[in-house]
Amino acid sequence: MYKGAVSLIPIEVEFPDIVLKAVGSRQKDMVTRGERGVEVRKNESFSLASYLEEKRLIVESALDSSLVIGNPAKIYEAMRYSLLAGGKRLRPILCLATCELMGGSLEMALPTACALEMIHTMSLIHDDLPAMDNDDYRRGKLTNHKVFGEDIAILAGDGLLAYAFEYVATQTRNVPPVQILEVIASLGRTVGAAGLVGGQVLDLESEGKPDISAETLGFIHTQKTGALLETSVVSGAVLAGAKGEDIAKLARYAQNIGLAFQIIDDVLDITATKEELGKTAGKDLQAQKATYPSLWGIEGSRQQAQQLIDSAIGELSSYDEAAEPLRAIAEYIVNRKN
Repeated sequence: MYKGAVSLIPIEVEFPDIVLKAVGSRQKDMVTRGERGVEVRKNESFSLASYLEEKRLIVESALDSSLVIGNPAKIYEAMRYSLLAGGKRLRPILCLATCELMGGSLEMALPTACALEMIHTMSLIHDDLPAMDNDDYRRGKLTNHKVFGEDIAILAGDGLLAYAFEYVATQTRNVPPVQILEVIASLGRTVGAAGLVGGQVLDLESEGKPDISAETLGFIHTQKTGALLETSVVSGAVLAGAKGEDIAKLARYAQNIGLAFQIIDDVLDITATKEELGKTAGKDLQAQKATYPSLWGIEGSRQQAQQLIDSAIGELSSYDEAAEPLRAIAEYIVNRKN
């Protein structure tokens, strides 16, 4: 078990029993499909709620074990405060789902799934800072800088970002090194100026401007929100050894759900309450941000999101019941309340 400050020496993390049991059960039940020699397992009574809860518990346990208090304690406490603050855990779950769809195991994908949540948490910590979106609440709790101060919040985000890469490199098992390197490179592109950071810059520059086009808005959110969702989906497939057309289909699926996710986020900022969102409602209007409802209206935005979801689900047509989790997650994105 990792007990000290972050080190360049490879470390061993002991996953909790809930994770190990799930891995063993999944490997025992696994069947093969298509050209990879696997046969689709029929599941006539798939429950998305049960699936999400099962995977969420696995991810929560793995995250808790991934980062223990070290020295200096304050920075680890700040990192854990936001990392373990709850949430949908959608990005790690997508990673696990695509890895299993492509014939891989939960064990292969879990370190990357945790890293994706570390990166996502970093983005939330930084996004909530006064210099950015200036929010006091996230996931129903005070934001990191409200608890630990702006200085520690910035460093907590930096710490999570750096640790995410170390965690993938040192904890991924039974995956060829070239595939691990591909995932690490993808994470780097996703979080950098060509991805999340670049999208955030354009988002800030667009505040208060009334003439932002749908194309510009789409570019902003493809980078700021969609890039990490796409990497979540594709990285799971890469770890499982998927190639070519499988990767292309899953990438298109992810691009569509990523943009739909942001459209619904914009709608919920108007229609949902603070209690439903777990953060301040109406922030986009206050900041005079360009949003999809400001371009298309609420119902028009919902229709656009549904069209994207329909396209995403269409990319999964060749996978039959094996892709049911991904189909159900896509539908969930447009019907969610927070």
